[in-house]
Amino acid sequence: MALPWLESLPALADTTSPAVFPKRFAVLFMGNGINENHWSATGSGDAMQLSKTLSVLEPFKKKVNVIDGLFNLAATGQGIHPAQTGCLLSGAHIQKGAIIHAGVTVDQMIANRIGQDTPQASIVLACEQPMTGYHETNFSMAYSSHISWQTPDSPVPVEVYPSLAFDNLFENRGSLLNASILDRVKDRAEALTREISATDKLRLDEYLTSVREVEKRVDGMRKTKVQSDDLAKQRNRPAFTMDRPANGLPEDLRDHARLMCDIIAIAFQTDKTRVASLLLARDLSALYYPFLEVKEGHHAASHDNSSDGYERISRFHLSQFAYLATKLDSMPEGNGTVLDNSCLMFLSSLWIGRKHDNSRLPLVLAGGLGGTLETGRSLDYLKSSDADRKMCSLYLSIMNRMGLPLDHFGDADKGLERL
Repeated sequence: MALPWLESLPALADTTSPAVFPKRFAVLFMGNGINENHWSATGSGDAMQLSKTLSVLEPFKKKVNVIDGLFNLAATGQGIHPAQTGCLLSGAHIQKGAIIHAGVTVDQMIANRIGQDTPQASIVLACEQPMTGYHETNFSMAYSSHISWQTPDSPVPVEVYPSLAFDNLFENRGSLLNASILDRVKDRAEALTREISATDKLRLDEYLTSVREVEKRVDGMRKTKVQSDDLAKQRNRPAFTMDRPANGLPEDLRDHARLMCDIIAIAFQTDKTRVASLLLARDLSALYYPFLEVKEGHHAASHDNSSDGYERISRFHLSQFAYLATKLDSMPEGNGTVLDNSCLMFLSSLWIGRKHDNSRLPLVLAGGLGGTLETGRSLDYLKSSDADRKMCSLYLSIMNRMGLPLDHFGDADKGLERL
């Protein structure tokens, strides 16, 4: 169990400059677009004006960039849904037909470069099961169910169970499944408190308490998972084909999303990994939102994306991004926070769901990436030429700041101007 930054430890005492802290990158994805009537931002800093959906970013808008007008050329004119999602983070042309083939995505490019420095190169999570039954003749399900690809021929398997994601983070297996991670490090934690300052004692206590709170919620999910596996065996069917909560996933999507965000936050704070992706709602999503008073499933609701109900869906998913950003911003690291040394990206595969229009994409960044990324801005590229509106130019800029300078990526051969 790694430690957060503590100012009184000799090994960390001089690490106050953002340059010495690890940089992290995470992607949060929601399929099918947003309500375009309530997605806009103008101005910068304190004067930045946020629309209804973006209002959830208000508390930390100085650490946000709202970017408008970028698009993914490889996903235009290639049909709906599969092509629009399958190459969203790679800019590669997907292959249609018997064999799936896309491109290595930006998150995995970064993981390949810096992953050897952490116990896990990346974590790839989801709040919704991949579409079932995809195989050589049903390629569309693979492209619509995954945003992270480790090779052009292989998407990264997503982890949808919070309990398994947490256990993997702390290497819980066998008898350790029944032992609290805090109990396993109790003696060392107590010894450490005798060596650190009063401020750091408080910081360490807050850190251990936050991990325990997540662990307790995960414990309940682990028991539910075991029960669901037993039920699935009785019915002679895979657990993932069963509806919530019989499949072992949290019944309430709100609990599921928050737990996954908490796991990413812990992973970043403890340097278990520096790269993460979270698929909140996949393309062709079947999620329902009774707590938002929306009767249709996500995909069906997106066909009326200008409705108040779909605006609530969009705002709900962006609020998960805001939750993760706020959590990272509450974690001190040198003179800043973990968020200050990270770049979180929220995006969707469409702009207008009812038209399947991806000529521009909803996009928000949070965090200063170790002082390399100016924040508190609304950046509009709509009036720029197509050559200056490429999502892959943004990816090039991020990778360059992460220590992975490339001459080209996808359809881009230069970074994003004004970023």
